[in-house]
Amino acid sequence: MGVRGAATAWGRLDWPAASAELPFGDRRAALPPVEGSLLAYGNGRSYGDVGLNPGGTLLKMRGLDRFIAFDADSGVLTCEAGVLLADILALVVPRGWFLAVTPGTRFVTVGGAIANDVHGKNHHAAGSFGDHLLSFELLRSDGARLICSREGNSDWFAATIGGLGLTGVVTQATIRLRRIRGTAMGVHNWRYTGLDEFFALNAAAEQAHEYAVAWIDCLAKTPRGVLMAADHGEGDLPAPHGAKRVPVTPPLSLVNGLSLRAFNAAYYGKSWPAESRQHYLPYFYPLDAIHDWNRIYGKPGFYQYQCVVPPAAARDAIGEMLDAIASSGQGSFLAVLKNFGDRPTPGLLSFPMPGTTLALDFPNHGASTLALFERLDAIVRAAGGRLYAAKDARMPGDFFRAAYPQWQDFSRFVDPKFSSGFWRRVMEQA
Repeated sequence: MGVRGAATAWGRLDWPAASAELPFGDRRAALPPVEGSLLAYGNGRSYGDVGLNPGGTLLKMRGLDRFIAFDADSGVLTCEAGVLLADILALVVPRGWFLAVTPGTRFVTVGGAIANDVHGKNHHAAGSFGDHLLSFELLRSDGARLICSREGNSDWFAATIGGLGLTGVVTQATIRLRRIRGTAMGVHNWRYTGLDEFFALNAAAEQAHEYAVAWIDCLAKTPRGVLMAADHGEGDLPAPHGAKRVPVTPPLSLVNGLSLRAFNAAYYGKSWPAESRQHYLPYFYPLDAIHDWNRIYGKPGFYQYQCVVPPAAARDAIGEMLDAIASSGQGSFLAVLKNFGDRPTPGLLSFPMPGTTLALDFPNHGASTLALFERLDAIVRAAGGRLYAAKDARMPGDFFRAAYPQWQDFSRFVDPKFSSGFWRRVMEQA
């Protein structure tokens, strides 16, 4: 028996609920017969409605949490789709392996990482998660089970990577890991002032280091921030302890103009060592140290806006966006700026493309926030860029279809029983 859903998205916006949520914990089982549409739901870390199915049924996938095989010599791991990246790290790091690509939280499922083709701080060197995916099993609503890889069912492979969970249910997957020599990271920090200095420093950092990401003060009159590059080091360091939790959801957002300016000034002005050694957790997953941090945005919730714009337009477009954000007084205390490499994406709807990506969180202030997004959309559209579906909660359908021209080819692979709030929204009037 299913129950009316309590599943939410990470942005905590007020989405209509699914009519039912069903546990799915046996990868050998058939999909349950349901009225209406289906969608797999992992750990709820997508920000908008890409992982929600208002009025339909959600299949709760965390029950598929078993490891199937791990070759500690080759670094090839097979596991069920509900396994968290955190679980993988706990297993493989002591054995000298690490995820080849990881997003900014380790609390996402393997199935979710595939569906959103997540990327990390090393896209310039390693591409996206799908580039290190060797194969997976795809269960369709008609009972078909497809083993998909680059060698077999390659069209389904490309459609499912970044395919937003719409091609069916991934039950298990095989990924290739990368070698490490311990838990330590060698980290290099540079303050920058102005986008020209950021692009120059970042180009040099990408040549010298595997990972590179920048924090940017989105409210400063002249863009400023800190570029943080890193490589896996040798030796082990103790993991940080004492993760904090936001225990309650305040009625209003704690993120406002005053708190943002104070935080950004303090963050930029703190003592940044030119070089340091640290455990991998604070470098890759700084927000994982604060459980339920999304609650700080209060009951109205928040949006994340993540875009990518091509290299030729990046300097001007990012500058124009930052001007619009600063003049609005809205913004994010952890705004991220980084470059994508030029590796072709493995999925038909994969987000990464050559260029610069900017990601910011915005408290939900209703009409004023949506008006700002319209201004940002216009800049990104004019630059030939696009938005990330995993972070989106309001992208116009015509923008999505123009930015992802392979959507029509992708549509041929959508399972007729599968849908999501996001897909219905961006396909309206298609």
